[in-house]
Amino acid sequence: MELTNLDKSILNGFQRDFPLCSQPYAEIADRLGVDEADVIAALARLRELGVVSRLGAVVRPHRMGWSTLAAIAVPPERLEEVAALVSSYPEVNHNYARDHQVNLWFVVAACDEESVAKVLHQIAERSGLEVLDLPLEEAFCLDLGFRLKW
Repeated sequence: MELTNLDKSILNGFQRDFPLCSQPYAEIADRLGVDEADVIAALARLRELGVVSRLGAVVRPHRMGWSTLAAIAVPPERLEEVAALVSSYPEVNHNYARDHQVNLWFVVAACDEESVAKVLHQIAERSGLEVLDLPLEEAFCLDLGFRLKW
């Protein structure tokens, strides 16, 4: 995969301090000296390539809505099926396999604790598997921005 200079500038320049304004892509374009349409097209391409999976704010837990980490011990032959089921919920922003008996992990975020519980219950019902709810006990704020080198 070949990244353009614009791709690299977007990836390195806006992991932090994303413009909070009515036209953030126009602001990014202005800062980079390109057209807004170029920024939007680059982000769409990066997303299509799987380089960018999500574009949005990171908010301290439980400040806006509710979220929890969850996990399921899925028989290996059902892993893809259950992962697809979990991913079908808009409240699930990602899931991933782990090399462990409890092998499918995911985060559920919704407007309130009751809505999160409802999603977990539905996933358990539909999959026929126990869903472990692993709620936040202590928040740690990590800087997940990384300077990328090419």
